[in-house]
Amino acid sequence: MGTILSVKNLNVFYGAIHAISNISFKVDEGEIVTLIGANGAGKSTTLNTISGLLRSKGGDISFLGESISKTSPNKIVEKGLVMVPEGRRIFLGLTVEENLEMGAYTRPKSEINGSMERVYELFPRLRERRTQIGGTLSGGEQQMLAMGRALMARPKLIMLDEPSMGLAPLLVDLIFEIIKDLHNAGSTILLVEQNAQAALSIADRAYVLETGKIVKTGAGSELINDPAIKKAYLGA
Repeated sequence: MGTILSVKNLNVFYGAIHAISNISFKVDEGEIVTLIGANGAGKSTTLNTISGLLRSKGGDISFLGESISKTSPNKIVEKGLVMVPEGRRIFLGLTVEENLEMGAYTRPKSEINGSMERVYELFPRLRERRTQIGGTLSGGEQQMLAMGRALMARPKLIMLDEPSMGLAPLLVDLIFEIIKDLHNAGSTILLVEQNAQAALSIADRAYVLETGKIVKTGAGSELINDPAIKKAYLGA
């Protein structure tokens, strides 16, 4: 399997604050890779920089063998790299179907119906609520909609930023089952998640971020049993 995303020696600043310090990692085709760490570790900053919403002050981001460090966010989406942002950020005043259509703005109109049918197969609840206003959906349904909207762009890599945030435990389990379903259906996924137990349980590989630096990496199955990781992130 080839490398889809390569991040090398990335540095990001907020003013004088060195938020991301010289980190390097990769995502290979067909993998679920997760970034775990405490609040403020730099996880979301990393995803926002990859997606072009923030600019790095050093290093390089390569997607499908091409540098995207200076590429605009809309062009990055067109290349097939799509992010589901923290907090879902759906269009609250639009229907479910209209939200999904917004996710397909980079696709030819002839492909929209096929993409929407695929989303409805993955998320039957969205089909049931396709005429419902997005702002009236539950938190779990809004997360499904945000993920479905991203899939409408037919991404080669989907980045998920804290998909379980603010959800009840039963819904967290459901969202992670859906992530596994996406992976089984062929999606390559970069997952940022504060729920380290859930993230490591489904990840092929993981990177641990602390104060903007990668301090440990390994297979998800290894790190979930690592005593230091258990103590720091798994409450054990």
